[in-house]
Amino acid sequence: MKYPITELTQALLASYRRHGGINHLDGVNLPSRATVVDITQDLLRLIFPGFFDDHVVHSSELQAETALLVDSVAGRLEDEIYKSLNCFGCPDAGLRDPRPAAQSLTSEFLKQLATVREKLQTDVEAAFQGDPAARTRDEVIVAYPFIEAIAVHRLAHELHRRGVPLLPRIMSEWAHSRTGMDIHPGARIGTHFFVDHCTGTVIGETAELGNHVKLYQGVGLVARSLAAGQALRGQKRHPTIEDRVTIYANATIVGGDTVIGAGSTIGANVFVMHSIPPESLVLMEDLRVKVMSKRSRETLVDFQI
Repeated sequence: MKYPITELTQALLASYRRHGGINHLDGVNLPSRATVVDITQDLLRLIFPGFFDDHVVHSSELQAETALLVDSVAGRLEDEIYKSLNCFGCPDAGLRDPRPAAQSLTSEFLKQLATVREKLQTDVEAAFQGDPAARTRDEVIVAYPFIEAIAVHRLAHELHRRGVPLLPRIMSEWAHSRTGMDIHPGARIGTHFFVDHCTGTVIGETAELGNHVKLYQGVGLVARSLAAGQALRGQKRHPTIEDRVTIYANATIVGGDTVIGAGSTIGANVFVMHSIPPESLVLMEDLRVKVMSKRSRETLVDFQI
């Protein structure tokens, strides 16, 4: 069977002209998603040596392998930041070369890797101490999707706060697709953070979380409304969670002016739109559970939660 190749090609070209959605064909291309993912995976190898490698790293080879990997990451990351700045970060991109800025940003970012590692060690400790099912800290690092999600977030956040366009979102959405946990790279998260199970958890761009915060699956730290669209850009839209707060499964905390006070506990399935004082316990009331016979429809158990 012969296909109408010319006709199909012309239809696609017409679609490109009408609707866009193609890369910058006649200039510097957008950052490569595949390359950014590869860089992210190599950054995880630098953050947790031996945990994200297919081969055993011997202590005698650690310095040489680390130096080679850092050098490789530096060159590739600089190229992707350059593309990003050239496409989005430079109003006069056609008049000046953003390469020096890309070099400076890459250097600043790489200098933060040791600090990121220190924060992640507190997250590993929080996960180990907070989950009796965890047998070792090594198990937490290699097996818990939360650790991958928060590691990528902390890396992406360092790029985001330095104004690097697009790359942090590629990194965070890659982690989202792998772990089920959606953290915008702009979210500010303190030390000793832990999300048990992590699937379905959403943390918005302007959310602020203190130290020793623990969440469960399905928790949403979200905006009150996005109806105003782009007019909301740059505004505080997501809640603030102070130190030592625990939020149980499927609770939703809404709004940029909502503050959950330090030491509070938010129960499962709670919907919060107002600030909560410190040391509060927030629960749903007047919920009833009824157990009935499937055959007779007789009520077997009826109790209030």
